[in-house]
Amino acid sequence: MRYVNPETLAAPRGYNNGVVMAPNAGGILFVAGQIAWNGAGQLVGDRFVDQFDQALANVIAVVAAAGGGPQAIGKLTIFVTSVDEYRSARKEIGVKYRERMGSHFPAMSLVEVSALLEPGAKVEIEGLACL
Repeated sequence: MRYVNPETLAAPRGYNNGVVMAPNAGGILFVAGQIAWNGAGQLVGDRFVDQFDQALANVIAVVAAAGGGPQAIGKLTIFVTSVDEYRSARKEIGVKYRERMGSHFPAMSLVEVSALLEPGAKVEIEGLACL
């Protein structure tokens, strides 16, 4: 097992940003839920699309720190506090998604939750990658 905590992300407290299982064989990377924190541990703003973009960038940063790229991501789970807000921003989200992931579309789930741990957070994304 190998822990992955990129220096570009705020230091995690009580968890690791990523855990690689079977690292000698490339491994499977479990990416912890990432919200829209910048490197200083502050939310990037309150616009849904900006939070989505930063959360996805954080997932990709964990994957990169483990030695992979966006194409290594096999599964994303997206937690949102409002499906309606997601739907209304869908076009902008698609643009931001393609800027970061290109035409790679892993298996995905979208789940509406009543709240996220960080006040003001609207999106949290976790993932699985094969390295």
